[in-house]
Amino acid sequence: MKTQRSINKLVIFVKAPRLGQVKSRLAASIGEPATCDAYKKIAAHLLENLRGLENVEIRFSPDDAENELRKWLGDDFDFARQSSGDLGERMHGAFQKAFAAGNERVVMIGSDCPYVTRQDVASAWKHLETHDIVLGPAMDGGYWLIGLRQPQPALFENMAWSTENVLETTLSRIRVMNLSYHCLRCLNDIDTENDWNCYLENSVKTGSRPMSRKTDEIRAES
Repeated sequence: MKTQRSINKLVIFVKAPRLGQVKSRLAASIGEPATCDAYKKIAAHLLENLRGLENVEIRFSPDDAENELRKWLGDDFDFARQSSGDLGERMHGAFQKAFAAGNERVVMIGSDCPYVTRQDVASAWKHLETHDIVLGPAMDGGYWLIGLRQPQPALFENMAWSTENVLETTLSRIRVMNLSYHCLRCLNDIDTENDWNCYLENSVKTGSRPMSRKTDEIRAES
C-alpha cells in the first residue's frame, strides 16, 4: 500500500533573495534592499505556516542558488532546480517530474502569498481526489495555487503571465478541455507597496484574518 508521502506532493517555487531579482513591482516603490528583506519575511512566514507537511519540494531559481537557499531555509525540504523557459514551461516541467516520481496529487504554489496554510494545501489534496484541477484564486486575477492529478500542458502554454487574465484564461481552458475543477478561497499575493503595507498591518493585529474573498464571488465573475 502506498504511503501518503508517495501520493501527495507540494511544490513551492522560490527565488534566491538577490538584489534586482525578486518582486520588481515592489522594488520600484520601496527599493531593492528593502524588497529583498520583504521577500525573505514573506517566504519565511509562508514556510512556517506549512511546517509539518510531508513531501515538500523547493523548486528554486537561479540554478546556482541551492547552497544559498539551504543556508536560509534549512534542510527540512527537498531542493531541485526549476527547468528552463518561461513560467509556464517551468511549472509544467515541475509537474511532469513530480508525476514521473510516482506522486498522484501534486499541488504547486509560489512564495508570494504568506497567507497560505497547511489547511489550504490539505484541502487542495483532498479535492483532487474528486476533481481534475484545484485552483486558489488571487485577487489580482491570477492564482496562488494550482493542483493537478496528471500533467496538463495546455494550461501553461502561451499564457500572458502576471496579468489580470490568468485565472479567467485558465478556467476557460479547463472548461474547453471538459475537466472538473474546484476553487479554494481567494487570497492576496504581496506584489505592491500597498499589499506589503496591508501585510504588515495584519501581522501586528492579534487574531486578524488575511485578506480573502468568498469562492462564490470568483465563480460569479468567471
